[in-house]
Amino acid sequence: MLKVADVDVAYGHAKALYNIFLELEAGKTLFVVGRNGAGKTTLLKSIVGLIRPLKGSIYFDNEDITGFLPNKLYHRGIRFVNQDKKVFGSLTVQENIEIAAFSSSEPLSQALNKVLEIYPKMEEFLQLKAGQLSGGQRQVLLIGQALVGDPRLVLIDEPTQGLAAVVINDIAKILSRLKGKQSTIIVEQNLPLVSRLADQVVILKEGKVSRILDDVSEIRNLVLLEKSL
Repeated sequence: MLKVADVDVAYGHAKALYNIFLELEAGKTLFVVGRNGAGKTTLLKSIVGLIRPLKGSIYFDNEDITGFLPNKLYHRGIRFVNQDKKVFGSLTVQENIEIAAFSSSEPLSQALNKVLEIYPKMEEFLQLKAGQLSGGQRQVLLIGQALVGDPRLVLIDEPTQGLAAVVINDIAKILSRLKGKQSTIIVEQNLPLVSRLADQVVILKEGKVSRILDDVSEIRNLVLLEKSL
């Protein structure tokens, strides 16, 4: 489904990623882990067209999408949930969902159902200004919006970052519901969560792929492998 082949990325003269190779099969959940500055967010931004690689290629359904702009990739079914948790704060929650529905040409009723299916509590906040939501609720809203339009691939950057334990549990339940149904690449620091949900784990270290875990027993022991990050 997705293949990243020999990709290098730089910010000016500073190299951020070196010779990145990874593959994702349809319906699988791949987690990218590593210490701060390892290049995790840069990798996601390269896939969704926010950063153009210096070299290498990115393939989606056997099509070379290297250098495609984000809006073109959006209409090919690739969605990106940034870690900044930014929503349209002056609009209601429902209006935020309506924007996603319009962008993906999906009826609003279906879009609302998708969000409420993963997080039924959101129905209580539909008429609330999105800026009044907590950080965790905004994260849920953004994940819900990303699912509107039946995307082929969803990339999520640090979904549990800065959230309270009870909210992390909600996010974990949502990601668990997506497992096996939605192709996802998730950057995450919460290793116990990763070890529960991942089909595959890519460990980045100093901009390079340090290790790829695709064996269930290795993934379950990921917390014990923390020293390798």
